[in-house]
Amino acid sequence: MVYMLIFPIFIIAYFTMNTKLPLRFYQQADVVKIAHELVGKLIVCKIDHKTCIGKIVETEAYVGLTDRASHSFNGKRTSRNEHMYAAPGTAYVYTCYGIHDLLNIVTNKVDVPDAILLRGIEPLEGLSFMEERTGKKASDRTITRGPGNLARALGINKHHSGISYLDDELFLCDGFKIKAEEIGSSSRIGCESAGEAAHYPYRFYLKGNPYVSGSPTK
Repeated sequence: MVYMLIFPIFIIAYFTMNTKLPLRFYQQADVVKIAHELVGKLIVCKIDHKTCIGKIVETEAYVGLTDRASHSFNGKRTSRNEHMYAAPGTAYVYTCYGIHDLLNIVTNKVDVPDAILLRGIEPLEGLSFMEERTGKKASDRTITRGPGNLARALGINKHHSGISYLDDELFLCDGFKIKAEEIGSSSRIGCESAGEAAHYPYRFYLKGNPYVSGSPTK
């Protein structure tokens, strides 16, 4: 029991002070590679001065200009998706179906709208804050399973679109070492109308993790 109490404190002290991901991580040109590398990384969110930490267990890559499943396909640029064209390491948050706010990570370079959707995290710290925001118990694995639940648990909404992952309110850290064979891939969820792009294997997930939102999970 003592270990369970001090382990989250160790995570905060070590990962948030020593291993924040640098700008060059987000500047990589291959957004699919980055989405794969994010599995096992930590997301640290201090929205409203409430620290929450989770291990990233599910991501989806969107290759901006050439990907029919992307909001910016063929150079589409609107007030809604403007932050996709921002500097690498920018948060892009949009509202889905008028209900769920979804958190993304912009990569590559300015005016190249590549982005990664965060679909699932395993909670490590700040569970009481997540429970408060979602109305769910920590024992309910849906508390951070799926992109809408994930953003709600972290206190993220569309007003946070445009903030930087290089600042101290929201950032990513090196986390757990995940073996290549532990990471699965599949087509992305909810992209059935994207033609050929619907079948791109751009979804990555930690096999067997209960916070992975869709199928397959193993």
